[in-house]
Amino acid sequence: MASTIPDPQSGTTAPRQKEEGPSPERAGRVEAHGIDHIPDGERHGHPRQLFSVWAAANVNYLSLVIGGALILMGLTLWQALAVIVVGNLFWLFTGLLSISGPAAGAPSEVITRAMYGVRGNRVNNAVVGWLISVCYFALNLAAAATAAFALVEKTGLTAGTGVKVAVVVVIAALTLAIGVYGHAMIMKLYLPITLALTAAFAVVAFYVFGDTDFSYAPAEPLSGFDLWSVLVAGVTLVGSGPLSYTTSADFSRYLPRTTSARSIIGWTALGGILPSIIVCSLGAFAATVVDMTDPQAGLGTLLPGWFEPVFLLALVLGTIAINALTAYSAGLALQAVGLRVPRARSVLADGTAAVALTLYGLLVSDFLDTVSNVLQLTVVLLGPAMAVYATDVLLRRNRYDGPALMDETPGGPFWYTAGVNPAGALALAGGVAVAALCVNTLYTGPIARALGGIDLALPAGMVVAALLYAVLARGGKSQAPAA
Repeated sequence: MASTIPDPQSGTTAPRQKEEGPSPERAGRVEAHGIDHIPDGERHGHPRQLFSVWAAANVNYLSLVIGGALILMGLTLWQALAVIVVGNLFWLFTGLLSISGPAAGAPSEVITRAMYGVRGNRVNNAVVGWLISVCYFALNLAAAATAAFALVEKTGLTAGTGVKVAVVVVIAALTLAIGVYGHAMIMKLYLPITLALTAAFAVVAFYVFGDTDFSYAPAEPLSGFDLWSVLVAGVTLVGSGPLSYTTSADFSRYLPRTTSARSIIGWTALGGILPSIIVCSLGAFAATVVDMTDPQAGLGTLLPGWFEPVFLLALVLGTIAINALTAYSAGLALQAVGLRVPRARSVLADGTAAVALTLYGLLVSDFLDTVSNVLQLTVVLLGPAMAVYATDVLLRRNRYDGPALMDETPGGPFWYTAGVNPAGALALAGGVAVAALCVNTLYTGPIARALGGIDLALPAGMVVAALLYAVLARGGKSQAPAA
């Protein structure tokens, strides 16, 4: 019987062909690999490249909005800055997850089979990996489109329906082009993108610092339960960004197996922490002197007229950078769900869905507002999911058998019970349940109500999920052997 290997694009099995040596990645060539294992002979790169990947994705409009929102929530400037620092420490989890990529030579969407089983992981990827990613893509695309509409109107054109549709499609096309070409294109483009965005936001910082009220405090400072409630909510708001990247192994999996784990964690976390703290802080600084309920208009009063078009372009570019990562991972998630399509086509499918949601929200109804409200609850799911993944990395000492993870057959090492790992499923469900009881966002859970409105959904969900997984994985037969 002929042996088989995973198909590079779809993840299905195909007859093994005579090996002709590694096919090195090239930025001008569509990435051949999908969710399949990356052989050692095709591994390359240095962990410092991960810095620009995450930095480019975090010098963006959303970070400005979050920083301004903390002041609008009633915090003093120094309280807001403390929240920004604490919330961004969650990037350490993103860095920890990224070390599993080189160890397994596989993306996060496949590695999580170790936590949930082959079938259980399909559900995990459908919700955490695909649905939430497409919603984030749509919201970010809408934000970029809004900046682009203002840029178009500065040329004298009216941003009517036709122009808006064209703008959304063009921005999406540029984003998806990066996602389709894949890993090598991301590694090549994101350093110059980081440099360009850094230059633009340096100018923003120059003008914002000049007007910042460093002694700012609200007219009625928060105290007691109200203060703690807002502080915790702020940390959750800032932390939701790094927690949404449970797919960080997608961008590290081409690194050699022997790459230093500390270097991977360090460069990934630094690439997220440093720019996010700086840009979020700029939003908070600006909010001490202008109304940041509309950040684009508020910052426009601080910036010189000649720079406004550059600023708008930077907002669009930053959103393209973050959405290209989202589209890339969502494409891998769609394959991991079981859809047997080439990776490039799965990325295009994600983009099509996101564009449809964006246009519907911008032109037809307030659908995006509804989605935005729902996404405020995603920390209830993303926190426990991140905790389970991080705990698995620690329990296995980051030892993953990449080829074994490709085995989707009953009786395979990660089939567990009927295709589901009870430890992962129960830990995630338990963490989500506790988080839902503690939430105070669109509704107030009973635990949050008992605590006077303090929302402990993020820490409670993560701690419970991690503890449950550690106990269940060690105490049962659900922990498959490592490599």
